[in-house]
Amino acid sequence: MSDPRITVVVITHNRRQELLRTLGELARLPERPPVIVTDNASTDGTAEAVGRLHPEVRLLTPGSNLGAVGRNLAVRHVRTPYVAFCDDDCWWEPGSLTRAGDLLDRHERLAVLTARIVVEPGGREDPIVAELRDSPVRGPAWLPGPALGSFLAGASVLRVEAFTAAGGFSERLWLGGEEELLATDLATSGWWLAYDGTMTVHHAPSPARDATGRRVDGLRNTLWFCWLRRPVVPAVRRTLHLARTVPRDRASLRAFGAALGGLHWVVRERRVVPPAVERRLSLLEESQRRSTARRYVG
Repeated sequence: MSDPRITVVVITHNRRQELLRTLGELARLPERPPVIVTDNASTDGTAEAVGRLHPEVRLLTPGSNLGAVGRNLAVRHVRTPYVAFCDDDCWWEPGSLTRAGDLLDRHERLAVLTARIVVEPGGREDPIVAELRDSPVRGPAWLPGPALGSFLAGASVLRVEAFTAAGGFSERLWLGGEEELLATDLATSGWWLAYDGTMTVHHAPSPARDATGRRVDGLRNTLWFCWLRRPVVPAVRRTLHLARTVPRDRASLRAFGAALGGLHWVVRERRVVPPAVERRLSLLEESQRRSTARRYVG
């Protein structure tokens, strides 16, 4: 049966074939969710193909590559209480959106639900799933699954009210680990994030990806996040750990240089989280160091 509670938002850039597959899968969902696509200035005919083959989709064409902020633009057009984010090479499994809607209806302080991710072809679990399932963050007993310190935008359903109040994704961070700052601001405002393994997202990784560029942006954003929100000692500790462990190459040098270049605005916009939230972030440090899914390589 259709479900009127959730809209699916997809951002895309020059992945026409992957996006068309994703839209086809979304169109077959029994929930029949409205779908909004932000085309981040693709040059491969994406917008034309979507308009021709999926006229039911609301297509936004801002004219420039907004990165993750393309989701903010789409959410302004959402008229449902919840939004499911989806990457252009991912799709939701039937029934998962209904499950998310039920849980969000039931728990008014729950802002984010992150799903199990399986990699296609083959349907094997993404390595990040074990980290989500074994999250060290301690949450209230009413949470439907393990409490999380952050989330994965391509596999999560969010409460629109919470997303909007927190300001959405940062324009400064653009894309690459952009979820951590938003997740922390949600937690600071009293919201909770959780993993639910009964929801599933399928991910068929696109070959059209700039691994090195993504690494530069992700490392830069991690450094910015540390100094935007964490106390001095944890921020220094995390910075030194990254400096010791990332590859010693030009990409890492670019990332640290870019992070240093933003020092002026980071100092101006720095807001240290309250102790309760910092305790959650501290609990995540060891799992982040051991993570096989968060290595700054490529």
